[in-house]
Amino acid sequence: MNTTENNTTAWLFEIKPKSSFFTLNLKEVWQYRDLLYLFVRRDIVTIYKQTILGPLWYLIQPLFTSVTFTIVFNNLAGISTGEVPPFLFNLASITIWNYFSSCLTGTSNTFANNAGIFGKVYFPRMIAPLTVVISNLVRFLIQVAIFFGFSAYFYSEGAQISFNQWTILLPFVVALMGVLGLGLGMIISSMVTKYRDLNYLIGFGIQLLMYVSGVFYPMSLIQSKMPEYAWIIQYNPVAYIIETSRYMLMSVGELPLYGMLYTTVLTFIIFIVGVLLFNRTEKSFIDTI
Repeated sequence: MNTTENNTTAWLFEIKPKSSFFTLNLKEVWQYRDLLYLFVRRDIVTIYKQTILGPLWYLIQPLFTSVTFTIVFNNLAGISTGEVPPFLFNLASITIWNYFSSCLTGTSNTFANNAGIFGKVYFPRMIAPLTVVISNLVRFLIQVAIFFGFSAYFYSEGAQISFNQWTILLPFVVALMGVLGLGLGMIISSMVTKYRDLNYLIGFGIQLLMYVSGVFYPMSLIQSKMPEYAWIIQYNPVAYIIETSRYMLMSVGELPLYGMLYTTVLTFIIFIVGVLLFNRTEKSFIDTI
């Protein structure tokens, strides 16, 4: 604090509730960017610190899941992936889906998981969900590198795999995945503080969402074989993200331009609603959590 000429005390910083429901105060998040970096570093370093295989879990999970999907859905169920090897098709889908689902599940319990630190020290609460999104991005990049390694192998074996002019926009699609998971996660996190039983629905909801997001099948398959249920996929923004990512990585299927436009607009709306609800909940969550 400062003492003025009239011996009155003036505080340098004053912590008080936001003046309006629509006050986002994102500038404050930028001012605490060093704390964000420390939280991200903590998550990356400590999550596998006391494990046997350590960071190898980043690789084991998508590889084993891809093998399982290939055996069950491609070999037994006969789902075709065109000229792209089924294992590579599933590896790309699972890598993309894992990033979205990790962001969603990690941010959906923000208030419950951080109640202890939130009640002791002040910092912008949005730092916590942002930490989840950025730390999961590191794991996503490692898994994408593994995907490129298998792509090079299958390409050397004669598989029809190629990039295209849209591949350069892949970072935008990745950012869209993170923002969508962040927005939905903040909405759920705000609701969980009041309705605890939603915690039990998150895991089930994520699994159900995976089956209607085209993770292990192309969208064209549903549109041709089950047109009466195609609307479930067509209104699902995650399905368009996965379909677009596969097209950018392997030139498989078609690029859903109108679907991505719809996804971009919907993601922006969900993110704004999530931030507003999150900011409103942080004022009183400590009394209900």
